[in-house]
Amino acid sequence: MARDTMTYESYEPDSFDNPPKGPVGVHRGARSVMARLCPFIVVILVAALCGVGAWAWISGEYKNVVGGSSQTATMSKSDSSSKAETKNSTKDDSSSTSTDSSKDSTSDSAKSDTDSDTTSSNENQNSDQQSQQSEAIATVNKATQVRVVNATGIQGYAGQQADVLQTAGYTSVEATNPSGTLPASSVVWYQNETDKATAEDVATTLGISAVEQVQGLAVPITVVLLN
Repeated sequence: MARDTMTYESYEPDSFDNPPKGPVGVHRGARSVMARLCPFIVVILVAALCGVGAWAWISGEYKNVVGGSSQTATMSKSDSSSKAETKNSTKDDSSSTSTDSSKDSTSDSAKSDTDSDTTSSNENQNSDQQSQQSEAIATVNKATQVRVVNATGIQGYAGQQADVLQTAGYTSVEATNPSGTLPASSVVWYQNETDKATAEDVATTLGISAVEQVQGLAVPITVVLLN
């Protein structure tokens, strides 16, 4: 039996016999020059750094680098501390100066207040004394009419006392004998309140302690002399 020969045409056509048109597989684009050189540059830099590090380790230069950094940090810290101390010292001096100034101001103010109070008190005392003296001088009127009544039984005694008053400056003094009711002891009578200071001055001049206000007197001031 003869052997049949199998060829391409012996099979029925299917989907694989009519593939789509277009490129088949994945195609990469060409890389740039920097992309191709980058690995070489990295290798060169790493090798240079390793060389510098090995040289610094062998020659001992790394100690200077580390020591210089530490010294710089120490100096920076010292400068900061020094500045802080100077600032605190300035604050303390300022605070001390301010406190001393406040104390001095308070002391001066207290001293000034004390001096002012003392001066004011002295001025008030002097003013009161001057006022009293002026009032006494102003109210004693030696031109006031004064009558001296002799109830002692000693002849001429009223005239003697009248002379004493005239010597003291009184210009209107008369001596007379008693009439009516007499007091128990020597006394100076005055009628109006405005004559009180004059009556007290008359009593002091004649050495009489009793001074009384009496209404209905014939003259402003009457002196009654008794033993």
